[in-house]
Amino acid sequence: MSEPRIIKKYPNRRLYDTEVSRYVTLEDVRGLVLQETPFQVRDARSNEDLTRSILLQIIMEQEADGEPMFSEQVLTKIIRSYGDSLQGMMASYLERSLNLFVEQQARVQDQMKTMMGSDPLSMMREITERNLSIWQEMQDGLLRAATPPPSGRSGESGRKHAPSGDED
Repeated sequence: MSEPRIIKKYPNRRLYDTEVSRYVTLEDVRGLVLQETPFQVRDARSNEDLTRSILLQIIMEQEADGEPMFSEQVLTKIIRSYGDSLQGMMASYLERSLNLFVEQQARVQDQMKTMMGSDPLSMMREITERNLSIWQEMQDGLLRAATPPPSGRSGESGRKHAPSGDED
């Protein structure tokens, strides 16, 4: 595997791609992401890794232009999850969800290419059913992890006895 491409960020906010020896824009860096080119953004003075910061800037620009992906409610919930005891689980859940989405998107694109003779509604129904099943499994796992253990009372089934009309 090759080394990641190094992009240096200078104090004047300019980004310099060391591989092509030229200044680049955030849009150029976005292009690297879309091309799946491994890269790192490093502070030119301290050599600190600034990759996450630059990726967040790209997301901010994408959110400001056109149709936003994150609603205010989603952003609010993400902010509230920081510092929560389940923050790590939330990050894992989001990552797995996005990976699942990308996999499904690739499958749909592949199936669309080979679909000439098949029924598109059946295909979409099958994909939807698979997605629902996977989402349900993920949610069940999240709920199991977030649910406290039982109180330890034995002999109770958890069902309440409904009175019948036969009792005097």
